[in-house]
Amino acid sequence: MAAQESTAVQDGKWAFLIEPYLMFPNMEGTTGVGALPDVPVSANPGDIFDKFQIGAMLYAEASKGNWHVGTDIIYMKLKQDVEPGIVIANGKVTAKQFAWEVAGLYSVTSWLDVGVGGLLNTLKLETDINVNEIGGGTNNRSRKVSQTWFDPMLIARTGSKPGSKFIYRFRGEIGGFGIGSKFAWQLQANAGYRFSKLFQITAGYRFIGINYEKNNTAEGILNNNRFLYDVNTFGPEIRLGFNF
Repeated sequence: MAAQESTAVQDGKWAFLIEPYLMFPNMEGTTGVGALPDVPVSANPGDIFDKFQIGAMLYAEASKGNWHVGTDIIYMKLKQDVEPGIVIANGKVTAKQFAWEVAGLYSVTSWLDVGVGGLLNTLKLETDINVNEIGGGTNNRSRKVSQTWFDPMLIARTGSKPGSKFIYRFRGEIGGFGIGSKFAWQLQANAGYRFSKLFQITAGYRFIGINYEKNNTAEGILNNNRFLYDVNTFGPEIRLGFNF
């Protein structure tokens, strides 16, 4: 969902960057499915990796001259225990998330790239909770819901010149605009070193915000087809880059 390092060269030839990477995320927000009560999400990297089941993250970019085309793929499967409260006694939330972004950028100056992208999100939420009853005891309620949506994104980034040994990049995105998410955004800052023509390492920090809802109304609750995902994900990341 974010470009890390433009590898365009000045002689007009194609240049390619492939980056497998790992993020150590914090998550804060709210999820809701059907007629079940909203479930708060609050997890730090220790919580997430304790419940982490499988994940893959990969960024790739092709550049020629002032043009850059990139794709970012993320797949994660997570589980989280639900914090007990007045309404919810206990429970679990399982989330399977696939995100795929394709973006095209153009270097309008030597230090600024701008462009547009499209972000495809597929999210499956499974909620299994025990709800406190007024007269005492609990009632088990569960629900599985899957949603897929598309977010158009506006993108800008700046950073070091192609071929630099010391690498830095700053990138921002905003999108959704009610077409998919009500609002989606991202900020990313990375820095690192290119050890050779082939290999580089960068590290930094990333913020990702998604506010998506469908049928999040009284009617949606009555029809048991409501879906809410209003979650911010943020944390450090490390990337291994291979240039060709």
